[in-house]
Amino acid sequence: MTDGLNPYFQVGLDVMDQPCLIIGGGQGGEGRAGRLLDAGARLSVVSPSLTPRLESWRDEERLTHLSRVFQENDLRGMFLVINTVQADDQLAEEVYGMARRERTLVNSFDRPELSNIGMPALVDPGHLRLAISTSNASPGLARRLREDLERMFGEEFVGYLSQLGQVRAHLKKVAAGDDTRFEILHSLVADFRLSGSIDYPAGWRKRVEDLLARRMPSE
Repeated sequence: MTDGLNPYFQVGLDVMDQPCLIIGGGQGGEGRAGRLLDAGARLSVVSPSLTPRLESWRDEERLTHLSRVFQENDLRGMFLVINTVQADDQLAEEVYGMARRERTLVNSFDRPELSNIGMPALVDPGHLRLAISTSNASPGLARRLREDLERMFGEEFVGYLSQLGQVRAHLKKVAAGDDTRFEILHSLVADFRLSGSIDYPAGWRKRVEDLLARRMPSE
């Protein structure tokens, strides 16, 4: 990419019952652990300490806690490793190098150059999964989009989607191969519409131009 940004290739990764590792037991590790546990991963977290929520998941035996700093052997046999330690550039580089040698998928927090998969912002009410990526141009904007979309897809939407899934499963049993099945399912969503508007920050173009024109103190 000429602008240095990586759009990635968006896919859904099947981690069900796959061994996955998170390096770091802070808030970043907690957020990613929740997503992996929801997806059915066999999760290990290596960190001298854990957040209270990670501790509760450990106590419930939903994850394995390695109470120490990361060691090279921790990565062996892993399907996916996520490094959430932010203040250690050397560790990030070492983990990325090890993962490439082991042919393991790796994501390093806020370091796309040391990752071969991205972690988009996720909107996940009920069965819905909307992944939001700005190709790392603005993680802050991705977060704001996630927050706004989460407010849009409330309880009624969660119930609506769940009922659609039940109807689809039912029709597969009672109308297998029936051409009318598609028509019935389509009729349930034909009038669904998502509407909205975008409010941009006041004077954003001028502010961006001023920032791009600003010289460093040494220049």
